[in-house]
Amino acid sequence: MDRLREPLTATDIGTKRLEILPLQVEFADEMAAVLGDPALHAFIGGAPLSARELRERYGRLVAGSPDPAVSWCNWVLRISGEECLAGTVQATVGPGDDGLEAEIAWVVGVPWQGRGLATEAALALVDWLGRQPVRTVVAHIHPDHAASAAVAKACGLAPTDRMHDGEVRWQRTLR
Repeated sequence: MDRLREPLTATDIGTKRLEILPLQVEFADEMAAVLGDPALHAFIGGAPLSARELRERYGRLVAGSPDPAVSWCNWVLRISGEECLAGTVQATVGPGDDGLEAEIAWVVGVPWQGRGLATEAALALVDWLGRQPVRTVVAHIHPDHAASAAVAKACGLAPTDRMHDGEVRWQRTLR
């Protein structure tokens, strides 16, 4: 089984329309507004975090996983030319059933949805993971969340028969 010898560190990722920037605590105030719409929690549960709560969460994420075998890689999405943040992508990388596995997720704020930004960011993330020692990429998606299923499919992930907390495990083998 592949083991993570050194923790992975999020690096800048660029796309045609996005700057995908490593998470910083300083992004919390703007991201609290981006992620503040309760509609974003329809499938994942919970409620929007305040700027203070998000600063605390980002501080923990930036500090990294307490497990040396696991890397937390988190980014914010900045729309090029608009100079505003619009969402996040993330990958938790650690030992899986058959080598290193990255569990990915994405969120785009409601005002920016429907523009293909989640797909663009997730594709860039999977491409970045393909240049790391990652063997498998997975995402867990609520069975009724058609938009997230479309993003996963665009990234080459396919649904499996495995469920986790009421969500379908989607998976792609990179190598």
